[in-house]
Amino acid sequence: MALERNASAVWTGDLRGGNGRFTMSSGTLTDTPYSFATRFENAPGTNPEELIAAAHASCYSMALAAALGGRGFQPQEVCTDATCVVEPQSGGGFKITRMRLNTHASVPGLANDQFQEIAKAAEAACPVSNALRGGVNIELTAALA
Repeated sequence: MALERNASAVWTGDLRGGNGRFTMSSGTLTDTPYSFATRFENAPGTNPEELIAAAHASCYSMALAAALGGRGFQPQEVCTDATCVVEPQSGGGFKITRMRLNTHASVPGLANDQFQEIAKAAEAACPVSNALRGGVNIELTAALA
């Protein structure tokens, strides 16, 4: 069975002077503001890349916990930091050029070489990692109001 999760965003105004708000269907984040300054100038607030990093860190942590459990190890804790790197492009615009995952886990009875093997397998199985690798079919429906 396919799972569907959604969010919506509204942007008003031009790129630099405008602002936006997004809402997650779960209600976890509702009418959350973002702007050019929060995205490109490090102003307080969130931005799309930070949300991608949060999704990647949380998804990978779950994938690693599942992979460890599948090999008979019970993790006490898995902590992952994700960094979404965005760089300006020579032809204009910006591009997400890489994601960095930094994880550490507390897993009794697990040797480091085994952990490294399981951690790599978990990254290969992580749905967000796979989406960011380009394995996602993006469907677009566009309409003018």
